Amino acid sequence: MHDIIVIGGGPAGMTAALYALRNGKSALVIEKNGFGGQITHSPKVENYPGTMQMSGNEFADRMLEQILAQGAEIELETVTGVEDHGDHKTVLTEEGSRFDGRAVIIATGVRHRMLGLPGEEELVGEGISFCAVCDGDFYTGKDVCVAGGGNSALQEALLLSDKCRSVTVVQDLAHCTGEERLQEILFSRPNVKLLTNRKILELLKDGASLCGIRVEDTETGEAASLPCDGLFVAIGLIPENGPFSGLADLNPWGYFDSGESCLTRTPGVFVAGDCRSKTVRQLTTAAADGSAAALAACRYINGQ
Repeated sequence: MHDIIVIGGGPAGMTAALYALRNGKSALVIEKNGFGGQITHSPKVENYPGTMQMSGNEFADRMLEQILAQGAEIELETVTGVEDHGDHKTVLTEEGSRFDGRAVIIATGVRHRMLGLPGEEELVGEGISFCAVCDGDFYTGKDVCVAGGGNSALQEALLLSDKCRSVTVVQDLAHCTGEERLQEILFSRPNVKLLTNRKILELLKDGASLCGIRVEDTETGEAASLPCDGLFVAIGLIPENGPFSGLADLNPWGYFDSGESCLTRTPGVFVAGDCRSKTVRQLTTAAADGSAAALAACRYINGQ
């Protein structure tokens, strides 16, 4: 029986394990892919307090080494659900394992909705990015494209327009769906251009890096190549919280409907990180959630 089982090995999950261990609890972290989560796609991280620069992979490796040194156990399996037995929970996996814990922290994160084009995965961190706050500085004075036309895409483009030589918003619909006021501010800037009714057909490469995109006008069928140094994909995030909907409420978009306390309607079950309903999803906010959830789980165990 573990004290705390953490589902997810991203920054939120590993921070939760660290705080649990530092509070004298045993911790098991179950991760289905690789430790680090979305941050491993960032070639440089320069906005984490106390660290001038590191890669996302370096950050993930350091966190994993840190929690292992503190006594964390890890398992590489895919969690399919959690059974609530009152004073303990049982975490089930696709591989057929059953892990018992007195408390569970769900930190499953989100995944970015991708364009679904050949070679896209390989270009993440080599020209394809998802976060202007994280990666925008790397494109200072360069030409970038933004895929999408909703609020997220427009906000990314607005941030990029402060740094980049040019920003081209590529939208596959006839119009942007983001707020009118945001559109007015963005498209009044001289270095920002909007292309509507454009479908991205192909990612163009120069060696291992992105050098442009090929787009098709969905009205005329005409195709053209757009040179760019970077492509920011902002067509949505996908939480994967469905297997836990019996334990924690979800909002209409599928995120855990939990506040900063990271509590759920099930005693002993907590949530942390990007999978939770929030307005800011950054490395620092994920770590903050992990600490809050772990301390809440420790208080729960101590009160049993």
